[in-house]
Amino acid sequence: MQRTKIIATEVALGTTAGGGLSISDATCVRLYNGAGGVATVSIASTVGAADTATFTMPQESVEFIEKPSSYVIWASSTSVKATKVGLTN
Repeated sequence: MQRTKIIATEVALGTTAGGGLSISDATCVRLYNGAGGVATVSIASTVGAADTATFTMPQESVEFIEKPSSYVIWASSTSVKATKVGLTN
């Protein structure tokens, strides 16, 4: 059974590329979209980078993403919260 180790306090994601966060230099991030409908989550190597990738998170859903520690994340809504985590088996 997978367990989640919480490493840092949950924060609301910024809503623009300029407000992108590395989430305490996390390599594994737990995302929660708590309210307000679907949200678009974006990740990039640096703020404003051409390598931005996006995905859609349904309302009331949780996703775990792995990323290089320097990559930044932002979302279309401040209802998306992010937490630096570790995963164990």
